[in-house]
Amino acid sequence: MNAASRRRRTLPAVLTIAVLLALVAVTLGVWRPWSSTSSTAQVAGAGSAESVRIAPAPLVLPEHPSVLVFGDSWTYGSAASEPTLGYAYVLAELLDGATTVNGVRGSGYLKPGIDGPAFGQRIAALDPALAPDLVIIQGSINDREQGEAGYREAVNAAWDAMSAIYPEAQIVILGPAPHILPVGAGTARIDADLAALAAERGWWYISPIAENWITPENYLDVIDVDFGRRHPSTDGHRYLAERLAADLVEMGAAPVTVAGASESTSNQ
Repeated sequence: MNAASRRRRTLPAVLTIAVLLALVAVTLGVWRPWSSTSSTAQVAGAGSAESVRIAPAPLVLPEHPSVLVFGDSWTYGSAASEPTLGYAYVLAELLDGATTVNGVRGSGYLKPGIDGPAFGQRIAALDPALAPDLVIIQGSINDREQGEAGYREAVNAAWDAMSAIYPEAQIVILGPAPHILPVGAGTARIDADLAALAAERGWWYISPIAENWITPENYLDVIDVDFGRRHPSTDGHRYLAERLAADLVEMGAAPVTVAGASESTSNQ
């Protein structure tokens, strides 16, 4: 067999192998059984080039700030000896300002509460004339069993509504604090989702989970597991208010950074 004949026989085989390799490559590119599609994996990639992350500006408050604290039963003051001893009320004393407290037990971004609707409807009913210097949106662990479907959309809609009602206010998101330890998967998912969504807006996000506000060592000092049904005790509420106030002060001292630049704060 001459060289020309060998080349004619070899060429179809080479083309066949090339086509097969291309098909394998395309298949692996679409179906990667070793890759995770869980929300945890998606959030872990939040710092990639595909995610927009905006560095939050330093928190600037007047000497005696007015603060709207919006949230669930923790904001309501559940399990404190009096609801007005809840963390949201104590915060006013620590900031030398005034707090307007809007807490509905059992409510979340998706879940209606015991004595009020879900966050979105509640925000729509707020008084625009309040004009707070700072809005703190707390929680909520109440969405931990609602699933992922529609959650981020509900959060974004609620935050858009809050921004529209109080366009001059600075907004800080206070993520869910664990009512049980170890932290449940649903609560951890909510914490990760809220952190990622706040980062996209350049809003400060406080994670009691990441900052270890509640640990096995102090759990029973903070959480009333009996009468309070796993809500903060009176002392626990004051402790939470102190941690929150300390973080707010730290945000005021935060350096100005360029969006996307590397930075290190206790809340990131």
